[in-house]
Amino acid sequence: MKVLLIDDHPLILSALQTVIQGLGDNVTVIGASSARAARDTLQRHPDFDLVLLDLHLGDADGFDVLAEFRAAYPALPVVVVSASDRASDVIRAIDLGAMGFVPKRASNETLFDALRMVMSGGIYVPPMTMGVNRPPERAEESGPLGTVRQGAADAGFQKPAAAIEALGLTPRQRDVLALLLQGQPNKLIARELGLSVETVKDHVAAVLRALNVSSRTQAVLAVSQMAQQPGALTGFRRPPGTSR
Repeated sequence: MKVLLIDDHPLILSALQTVIQGLGDNVTVIGASSARAARDTLQRHPDFDLVLLDLHLGDADGFDVLAEFRAAYPALPVVVVSASDRASDVIRAIDLGAMGFVPKRASNETLFDALRMVMSGGIYVPPMTMGVNRPPERAEESGPLGTVRQGAADAGFQKPAAAIEALGLTPRQRDVLALLLQGQPNKLIARELGLSVETVKDHVAAVLRALNVSSRTQAVLAVSQMAQQPGALTGFRRPPGTSR
């Protein structure tokens, strides 16, 4: 796996490189200290599997960079790693196409779990982004990303919904949901699945009703919370033939 890490703070950049390389011997991490350096790196080496992006860069707004990269490299997943964990920032990042959002104060284990989830086709957001105030958190041994690990109390702040398997979705609706979670618009979903746009709209509406949400972003957040419950996404995969 080849990872591009974008952060303009040298110490954080170095620490994150070390942490991410701990994912395995086959992981290559290349750092970029600015948006400009990241653009140049991607142009020279378009074979990256993952981008980790800080929102606060010295030469650009991270949200602008996120939107730019998602437009230029739609098959390349981007995970935001930020000092912020505000719900508004998480929602905006997901709206712009981020496949994950990890606060910098999270533990190394949380980062590993988030990256594995993203690389297996899921979307990761912190549990506190469902519009509920955070519970008190317990401190654990610190790592390069910070000193706090989400405590067991997080389980009580998950979205109170059944696992995706129990939502009653048809196989085609599950295919639509998988593509919706990639940020695909209805036209591209229709093209991928060989359906009409009107049929896709009907499937999307059914998916939103099943999740008890009213927007695509809320659907992403709901599913990401389910995904953090053991076994919740069993059997939930991208439709055959779809790209990353």
